[in-house]
Amino acid sequence: MTTEITIAAVGDILMKPLMTATMRKAGTNDYDFGDVFEPVASYLRDADLTIGNLETTFAGLKSTLKPGDSGEHVYTKSRRNPKTRNPVFNSPDEFAKTLQQHGFDVLTTANNHCMDYGIKGLNRTLRVLDTQGIAHTGTNRNLKESRKLLVRDVKGIKVGVLAYTRDTNSIPVPKDRAWAVNRISPSKIKADIDRLKAKADIIIVCLHFGYEYHKKPSVSQKKLVRLLFKYGSDVVLGSHPHVIQPAVFVRTKDQSGISKKRFAIYSLGNFVCTRLHGNDHTLNGVIVRLKVRKTKSGSLLLANAEYIPTWVSRTGTGDQMKYQIVPLKQALSYPKVAAVENKRMKRIHRHFLSHIRRKY
Repeated sequence: MTTEITIAAVGDILMKPLMTATMRKAGTNDYDFGDVFEPVASYLRDADLTIGNLETTFAGLKSTLKPGDSGEHVYTKSRRNPKTRNPVFNSPDEFAKTLQQHGFDVLTTANNHCMDYGIKGLNRTLRVLDTQGIAHTGTNRNLKESRKLLVRDVKGIKVGVLAYTRDTNSIPVPKDRAWAVNRISPSKIKADIDRLKAKADIIIVCLHFGYEYHKKPSVSQKKLVRLLFKYGSDVVLGSHPHVIQPAVFVRTKDQSGISKKRFAIYSLGNFVCTRLHGNDHTLNGVIVRLKVRKTKSGSLLLANAEYIPTWVSRTGTGDQMKYQIVPLKQALSYPKVAAVENKRMKRIHRHFLSHIRRKY
């Protein structure tokens, strides 16, 4: 009997303070994020396993308070690291609950914002995800946890997920806790893949790498993906550039001589975010839905991939401002979309169709 599962994946979940402010319940410090995901929720919930990159923290209220702060604007006011001047992100705990309710099973936490509020913020983020029953990989609270491998049994198919980041935005990880963040290191990734082979039918490696706003993968990105295929990874999911980079299927042999069809997308783009630097491409992400089949003999096959382009739509003004992630193709025919936004969406959709499978 053949078993088939669907694995869905999205890119950067970057809930910025400007967006959070629009989801605050009037007259309270409570938030409702549900409307953001409703137009695309079925694509996430219907999958057997849904993966996303959490590019914010759940560092809590106290960690961000400054002298004189009332706590009223902790989540809704933009903040920067005083030393690096890079933006830092912190979301209300309600956001984690919303992610769970809308279908996310696994969140990767190894990215350049995971240390925005230090080790305490990193640890609290993982506690919040645990409370919501969301599995996570990429950052760790202790040495023992850093040695654990994330494997999910999905209808009898064991899916292993690993995650690594290129950097932490110049915020140092304490030397005695280097294990707290999985950094991109070919030797470490190889060792983890080798350990995972005995436990998983399919191995997914999530990489936070590449250059921001570059629509083409860099030479180093392509080299690393080829290397991970050689080590035995079946799927590589990329994030960080904030724009979509192409997806590829390749048939290649790993070090064991096993020939398989393997899949990589160099960048899934932004799933949740505001427009960055006036670039419309940063409002465009993609939900990739991979079909995985396990035959009666036990062999595994990556059957195909479905690509659902998304767009972060902003409607209304002032207190009536509303953000939603919408499926881009369907949204082009929404009657309430302003003509100017419809024109921008059409341009991005044309680019997506010509770009997603382009070879570089």
